[in-house]
Amino acid sequence: MARLNSVRLALLFVVVFTLCGCQGLVPKDPMSILFHGFRRSEIIGFLAGLGTTFAALPDLLAMLKRRSSVGMNPRMSAITGLFQIGWVYYGLLIDSRPVVIWNVLGVLINSFSVSAYFYFTRQEKTT
Repeated sequence: MARLNSVRLALLFVVVFTLCGCQGLVPKDPMSILFHGFRRSEIIGFLAGLGTTFAALPDLLAMLKRRSSVGMNPRMSAITGLFQIGWVYYGLLIDSRPVVIWNVLGVLINSFSVSAYFYFTRQEKTT
């Protein structure tokens, strides 16, 4: 056991020592060649935001197609929407277009999901 701990300590020392010399390996954030006025990180942010924002869309579309709230949990959409409002604020603080745009769309999608859930639940109770 003591030998394993000394091996781990030696490995940790080598890793920390190696990382200290890697300051020149920090990626740069140059302007994009294809999209004037955008940094490369913003384009990656837009692509990442595309996936995370529209992840809730298939459930919403299925609920609208079924015209029923069966199988839908509005808490997940409501919680996600609330935290996306925080992301919008954070995006404004750091001046990041991708964070703001995708999270505003996400808030709208999740708000529509919660609204549709309550609409269909109310319709199901009356019939």
